[in-house]
Amino acid sequence: MQWDVAVAAPDALGESPFWHPQEERLYWVDISSRRVRRLHPASGVLQAWDLPQEPGCIAPAAQGGLVLGLRDGIYRARSWGGPLEPLARFGHAEHSRFNDGKADPLGRFWAGTIYEPKDARKADLYCLDARQGAPVVQLKAGNVTTANGLAFSPARDRLYWTDTPSHAIGVWDWDAESNALRHHRVFHQFPFKPAGWKPGDPGYGGRPDGAAVDAEGHYWCAMYEGGRLLRLAPDGRIAAEFEVPVRCPTMPCFGGADGRTLYLTSARHGRPEEELRQFPASGCVLAARVDVPGLPTNFFID
Repeated sequence: MQWDVAVAAPDALGESPFWHPQEERLYWVDISSRRVRRLHPASGVLQAWDLPQEPGCIAPAAQGGLVLGLRDGIYRARSWGGPLEPLARFGHAEHSRFNDGKADPLGRFWAGTIYEPKDARKADLYCLDARQGAPVVQLKAGNVTTANGLAFSPARDRLYWTDTPSHAIGVWDWDAESNALRHHRVFHQFPFKPAGWKPGDPGYGGRPDGAAVDAEGHYWCAMYEGGRLLRLAPDGRIAAEFEVPVRCPTMPCFGGADGRTLYLTSARHGRPEEELRQFPASGCVLAARVDVPGLPTNFFID
């Protein structure tokens, strides 16, 4: 796979990319820098929007603007840079913040949290439904430390969710209409980090971070600290592995007019200087062309 640097101005912690088909723009967040960024590839125009809290995840809204999972809640912005309207606030800001999330095919917004002390499994997964008016929030899952890897199958019958420190991707049988989750199981278990491992040492393939699903139902997963992107078949086996020019890829998404441009965010905050010298693209948004397109971008409905 041939990687290009799509955005050379790096993020501290890039995450939550999505392609906006009407605007022909790529959106993503830089969590540590508390900003949303967007790129119009055709013109090269790059913009940033500073926020008062860390944005863990974002999704486009059908009526314009964005829905955002910030530290203490889920918010709605009707326009780029516009006022942040709270849809739901949570009491976890002292020890947790929202992390990975996205809209589902029916227009609900899903967002998981990260328990920042990372010494207990106290992170959760929420679903916010605003299609009938006032937002309704449901707690859908928990018992993890760092919520990641949220994705939906093409048939809308599977929901994927990762607990990054456990090195495991999980999956449920999912009924999209009733929003019921059943039969949770491990989709793929990765080996843990070897004792004493340091960045640059061999013997560690990374841990699963953000993800996206393609039109054939394959699950694409960024392997943080592993320097690779994986394509997993619906049965959980690794169908393909791609090296990336960064140690810490964070999340892929599909975009472009044909859905065959794969964008990949990455991180550089807190990484060793030697690693940054070896991988100067750390923190940049990367892009590559793929054979199988991704699923269409889902929009939040309110």
